[in-house]
Amino acid sequence: MELLTRVEQHFTASLEAKQRTLEIMGPRIVQAAEWLAEGLRQGHKILVCGNGGSAADAQHFAAELVNRFEMERPGLAAIALTTDSSALTSIANDYAFEQVFARQVRALGRPGDLLLAISTSGHSPNVLAAMSAARELGMITVMLTGRDGGYMAHQLGENALEIRISATATARIQEVHILVIHCLCDLVDQILFGGKREVCA
Repeated sequence: MELLTRVEQHFTASLEAKQRTLEIMGPRIVQAAEWLAEGLRQGHKILVCGNGGSAADAQHFAAELVNRFEMERPGLAAIALTTDSSALTSIANDYAFEQVFARQVRALGRPGDLLLAISTSGHSPNVLAAMSAARELGMITVMLTGRDGGYMAHQLGENALEIRISATATARIQEVHILVIHCLCDLVDQILFGGKREVCA
């Protein structure tokens, strides 16, 4: 019974983190989706980066756009900067691990493109470097963070928006990140293609 209690505690903590984040960040999630959709509408692309579980989230988001989320529609331009092992290892070897995303941003990014930067702590040096590169190029940045937003929260500006998860545990932050990612995918589809599909329970 003790193990079941732990499971119940995980579910309760996850639900509470999601509810708190919705109450505080709901409008920002909508704004982020509007930025992403408008960039795609104008022919720009979305670059996505993160480490560890956030790297998986970056790939998940890019896949949902390039293939599809829940409605049939044309593929959308998104690239996860976490997937090219040759680029990642050569950049880390020749320069520094801190540059693995920034160098790709400088090579692939153009003014008006968007960066989705994901970090549970907000302190990831390579994600921060990617944000700096994006800012230099005139890109728009959407950040998914947690806790107090970390160093990433200090890089807010006219073309940057932070969605901060109301939780401190990494697992809880990651769980809400994936929900936010699904919300962004759904809203982008709604904005660009006007799908009528209801949210499935």
